[in-house]
Amino acid sequence: MTNPIRIGLVGVGKIARDQHLPVIGASPDYTLVAVASRHGEYAGVPNYRTLPEMLAGQGDLQAVALCQPPQARFEAALAAIEAGLHVFLEKPPGATLAEVGLLAEAARKRGVSLFASWHSRFAPGVEPARDWLSTRRIRSVSIAWMEDVRHWHPGQDWIWDAGGMGVFDPGINALSIATHILPPFFLTGATLEVPENRQAPIAANLRFTDAAGTPIHATFDWRQTGPQTWDIRVETEDGPLVLSRGGAALTLDGRDHALPPEAEYRGLYDRFAALVRSGASDVDLNPLIHAADAFLRGERRSVEAFTD
Repeated sequence: MTNPIRIGLVGVGKIARDQHLPVIGASPDYTLVAVASRHGEYAGVPNYRTLPEMLAGQGDLQAVALCQPPQARFEAALAAIEAGLHVFLEKPPGATLAEVGLLAEAARKRGVSLFASWHSRFAPGVEPARDWLSTRRIRSVSIAWMEDVRHWHPGQDWIWDAGGMGVFDPGINALSIATHILPPFFLTGATLEVPENRQAPIAANLRFTDAAGTPIHATFDWRQTGPQTWDIRVETEDGPLVLSRGGAALTLDGRDHALPPEAEYRGLYDRFAALVRSGASDVDLNPLIHAADAFLRGERRSVEAFTD
């Protein structure tokens, strides 16, 4: 496939408008042919209310990007795969591990590409951090991922429902980086703080280790005001590595490491185009596994009610 990929987008919300639509519009690898959304519209292409309507009305589609809440993503992804379309899944790729596994198998049988995207892995500091750590002994890891839910998810009630993941919606970005730059690790304990009027946690304290016994600690919190915190600090035998600003800045043993400008979603769409053209899929479930383990093993503590 050498011509631009004819892609449709499902879910015209904040992340679609801020990231997906501008990147698709600027990329020579894609032509946007339609969008589907119950609550938003996009000028210049046919607009549908649902994916089934878009599938029925756009016979020229080759791929879809699914940006609706994770609770609704399985049915849409499966319908697209069965229609012979390549599928780009926003993070997290689904509400459960099992459903994403079923999608991966369906894509394999249908001969289409499935991409479970983790945008934070495409932050400019992540690959240099991985390379630097690959030859060093790690002593400890500290992760702080704290932001203001009222700024990033205003009025989005789905994030508080079962399957919406709560603070793990941003926290899984930290896990996606950690699972990419660190040796394999596993959860040893967790505390989840759940508001009295919500089903999902607003904060989490996670403890991990690896086969070498390395202590790994992560704090996620959705109540941060003022400057937002997206930091990973790794202590090594050769000094600390610090990824900050979500991977947009990197220091190695106290010295700033020069990085290119941020282009996470351009990296994602470049990767998806390469997968489509090679007939491959990329479905890494490790970040979602750690989130699921926290829900399975974590101690839940009730905290005061939260409203936007």
